[in-house]
Amino acid sequence: MSKGPGLFSEIGKKARDLLTKDYISDQKLSISTYSDTGVALTSTAVKKGGLSTGDVGAQYKYKNTLIDVKVDTASNISTTLTLNDIAPSTKTIASLKFPDYSSGKLEVQYYHHHAAFSTAVGLKQSPVVDLSVTLGTPTFAIGAEASYETAEGKLAKYTAGISVTKPDSCAAIILGDKGDTIKASYIHHLDELKKSAAVGEITRRFSTNENTFTVGGSYAVDNLTIVKLKLNNHGNLGALLQHELIPKSLLTISSEFDTKALEKTPKFGVALALKP
Repeated sequence: MSKGPGLFSEIGKKARDLLTKDYISDQKLSISTYSDTGVALTSTAVKKGGLSTGDVGAQYKYKNTLIDVKVDTASNISTTLTLNDIAPSTKTIASLKFPDYSSGKLEVQYYHHHAAFSTAVGLKQSPVVDLSVTLGTPTFAIGAEASYETAEGKLAKYTAGISVTKPDSCAAIILGDKGDTIKASYIHHLDELKKSAAVGEITRRFSTNENTFTVGGSYAVDNLTIVKLKLNNHGNLGALLQHELIPKSLLTISSEFDTKALEKTPKFGVALALKP
């Protein structure tokens, strides 16, 4: 793929990931293995409250083709087929879920040195059509996305955004919810490996006249351990510890609680991902 601006979903993604990624409120165990034929197998068990679920997934890559199949404890079968460069600088993704055939989707992505396009169509009689376009460079990008409901003949959502990226920082502004919210974020990396960083995000919802301001950060204690914190103006505090037990295998412990209502039970989660 080209060194262009990336898809619209990447605008603001670095700050969003630092504030949300790996913060969990359940217990999760995943074990991955790899066969001699190149098949990657992953078994996952999740316990949330009093409900336990699990799934088994298999992934196989051959040249420019990636096949991903997953079966869960509710007897759902999810299949994803990813094809790179059927046409130059394109990626095609087809997904299908059994027995819910209507959840299937076909997506085509196109990358150019100064643009990125994506279109996705649901595989049902009156599908939702998603479109996104981003123009610019890896340093500066502006884009928009929209969803069109063919059954009702109207736009379900539309969003616009802009981002400025430097080697050690990234700023983004996104206008979403059909113009009802505006979100501005900034992330600054504190080391060359980009493991330690500080982030700030402010969201304004015009319909309710509500502002949400969130600050957070990550700090690399050593090469194997990362600590993350976040706090917003509503008093919600989150903390996370992630440690690499052995190469590629991670233990993540996360907790979130309301500092303005300490009588409430904090959310607590732990995840263990074992890989060979």
